[in-house]
Amino acid sequence: MIGTPEAFSRTTVEREGEPGAAWIEELPRIVEELLGRWECVPDGEVMHGGVGVIVPVLRQGAGAAVLKVSFPHPGNVHEPDAFAAWDGRGAVLLYERDDGHYAMLLERVHTSTLTEVVDGDEAMTVAGRLSRRLAVPAPAGLPRLREQADAWEEQLRTDARELSHELPPYVVDAAAATVRELARVQPDTLIHGDLHVGNILRADREPWLAVDPKGYAGDPAYDGGTLLKSRAPALLAADDLRATVHRTLDVFADAAELDRERVQRWAQLHAVQAAFWGRRHGFRMARRGPRLDWITAFADHLATLLSERI
Repeated sequence: MIGTPEAFSRTTVEREGEPGAAWIEELPRIVEELLGRWECVPDGEVMHGGVGVIVPVLRQGAGAAVLKVSFPHPGNVHEPDAFAAWDGRGAVLLYERDDGHYAMLLERVHTSTLTEVVDGDEAMTVAGRLSRRLAVPAPAGLPRLREQADAWEEQLRTDARELSHELPPYVVDAAAATVRELARVQPDTLIHGDLHVGNILRADREPWLAVDPKGYAGDPAYDGGTLLKSRAPALLAADDLRATVHRTLDVFADAAELDRERVQRWAQLHAVQAAFWGRRHGFRMARRGPRLDWITAFADHLATLLSERI
């Protein structure tokens, strides 16, 4: 049986408690069952993301692939639906699925990601063009982002009232206005939902392919926010943060063929939500201490900067 990476086991149990521990104990058996059913053999070291393991495999008579098994969670339900709708256009191919085990057999790509592209214009051009290709009519049954609008607005108001923070009122008001004016009426377009530079990988069939979608129906400009946040290391190193942020949004919006103002407004909402989330829960890279304070302060600064008129 496969060995589950220790770090993955530890973080899963810390996050999910007893259900996570029970799933980790069962995971090797689940993987063995799927390998047998889909006629695959392991072909490399087991890898992992935040919520799932990835096992490189060889398919009998069909070459390389990966087996992905995720912890059962509502946020993972529609990943295979998105892959099925795209059918390899801008994203990895889906070969097999087992929804009961939150498992998929997927096209194998390289481990290098768009994070490694230093040139910001190049990275955002790649991401924007990919976003455009992924924006196809959404299948029935996918969660609609507009259904989250009421919860988003209520959470913004609750966080602003309950948390100690330094966000000016007009910044929170701008985020709430985006929810009222953009979030409640959105197209039935399939979007990735978590399109950041770490979820765009080098591939052979195409130069770059997307992985790990949430599979939402909504406004493609929504993904501009996750992309901007994922460029935080480059933004922090910029001599002129304002100019770099606006250049990043310009290039992405142009490549994705999206309205520039909508991209900025969604990005501002993402930044405000991140600033509040960090205060309540911390971030994966920093749960507490000076580093968390530093990241949260940057989220505040980015949210304020994005509140400026274009």
